[in-house]
Order: sequence, then C-alpha cells, then structure tokens
Amino acid sequence: MPEVTRRRTGEFLRKLFEILIPHPEGLQAGDALKQLEKSMTLSEFEKGRVESGGVRFIKIVRWATVDCVKAGWLVKSHGIWTVTEEGKKAFAQYSDPEAFAKRAYQLYAEWRKTSPTDAVDVDVLSGNPVGEKAASITYEEAEEQAWGEIERYLHTMPPYEFQELVASLLRIMGYYIGWIAPPGKDGGVDIVAFSDPLGTRPPRIKVQVKRQEGKVNVDGLRSFMAVLAHDDVGIFVNAGGFTKDAEDEARMQQARRVTLIDLERFVDLWIEHYDKLDATGKRRLQLQPIYFLAPGA
Repeated sequence: MPEVTRRRTGEFLRKLFEILIPHPEGLQAGDALKQLEKSMTLSEFEKGRVESGGVRFIKIVRWATVDCVKAGWLVKSHGIWTVTEEGKKAFAQYSDPEAFAKRAYQLYAEWRKTSPTDAVDVDVLSGNPVGEKAASITYEEAEEQAWGEIERYLHTMPPYEFQELVASLLRIMGYYIGWIAPPGKDGGVDIVAFSDPLGTRPPRIKVQVKRQEGKVNVDGLRSFMAVLAHDDVGIFVNAGGFTKDAEDEARMQQARRVTLIDLERFVDLWIEHYDKLDATGKRRLQLQPIYFLAPGA
C-alpha cells in the first residue's frame, strides 16, 4: 500500500510556505492549495479520493498544517493562511523537508501534552482524521466556506446597498446618521454621522465607503483625509482592504484621526452588534450561527 512519508509531507509543507511567504498579509487557503497542487507532481495515490470525501493530497496538506499552526509557524483566520515570523525562521533553518515536517510535529506533540482535549493523530492513508486534528480541520473548512460565501455576497452587493449596510452598522453602534450620499458624485464622503441626534457635539464623523476588491493605497487614503476638517473624524470602509503603507499612514496620523475598516473587521462588528438590528437591518446581511465541536485552544 502506498504510504505518506514524513519527507513527502515536508515537501508539501515547504512548497506551501514558499508560496505563502511572499504574501505577508496571507493568501486564501483555496488559492494557496491550488498553487501548491500546480507546483507539485502528484502520484496517483495523492490524486485519489478518500472515504471521507475530497482529494487525498488536500487532506494530507491540511492535516500537516495543523502541526504548523500549533508550532506557531502558521496562522489561519477567516480562510486566510499567513506564515508567521517564527515560521519564516523555521523555513530558513530546516531546509531539509523531512526535518521541517519532523520539527513541526515535535512542536505539535509538545502542545498536545498540555492540551485539555484528547488529541489523536490523523490516519492520512484513509483520510479519516480523528480527535483534535479532526476538529481543527472541520473548523477551518467550515470557516473558509462560510467566509467565502459572505465575501462573495458583499463583493457583488450594489454599491449603494453596501453604503446603506455601513450606515445600518453605525446606527446600531450608537451613531446618528445625518446624511447619506445619493447616487452620483459624493465628493469623497458617503456618510456623515454624529454622536448625538442633533449633531451639536463634536466630532463630526465622515465616512467613505468602497466595495472594490483591490486594496486602497496611501494615495487613496490621503485623498479621503483631504476632505476632513480639523475637528472631523474619518472612517474609511473598503471591502478589499488597505495596503500596508495606507495602514501605517492612518496609524501615524495626529492631526486627522482616521479608522480603517476592511471586510473582516466589518463582518466582525456586524456579528457583534447583530442582535441590536431591526428586521430591515438584518435583511441587508442575514447571518445564522451554527455550533459544532471546535478545536481546543
């Protein structure tokens, strides 16, 4: 019977890290796995399907990345995989694939000794993981699927509906919406909000809302800051997020206070305040929690 060796697992892991490292902000797990599959020559065994469903190659890689997460080399969040600084050091230190996979498993085993759960390794030949790793894999796949659906929904939402969605969030967070830009040119401001219903108490909050998939760079941020008066506070919402230089610029601002909200933070805030929404607000982005056994901390 063909076997999944530690060396082969290490080859998969090192190639995965090679793909991820040039992306400090991470990659979608699905995109990373597709790139990995294209860059490796898979055996017929690795291409085969497992009893639990799915391609064996994908199961092997997901199983092995659990070790990397517990080792502190890899972070998985909302379907995004990101190599940590410790992961980069390990990638440089353990150039031999077998040594790389072995060290990841050693660190996983050390974590397992302190875990309150009954962690059990996975049977990669059958593709049926059990115990802690099973929970980790189930959790990450569920999160990736759910997050992917939310992203697709929001990215395809008409721009002015997305603008109304942002206004709904601000309302349930306790802000009073004084103005929402009608269709057409908005002069760089889509929403004006206040902390009191009459708008008599500063600051005035100016909000720009973009639903673009690409990241807003520092020039885009500066264009928005140019419309902020001295006492204004700015909120910039962009579904595609922001470049690092834009985030640094916002963080270092002293004269103009600006908060950047990407899609991940927006959805987190929406979930946090969801119960306060009225029926109309909830219909704009309806979410339903589903509970299942999650991996141990």
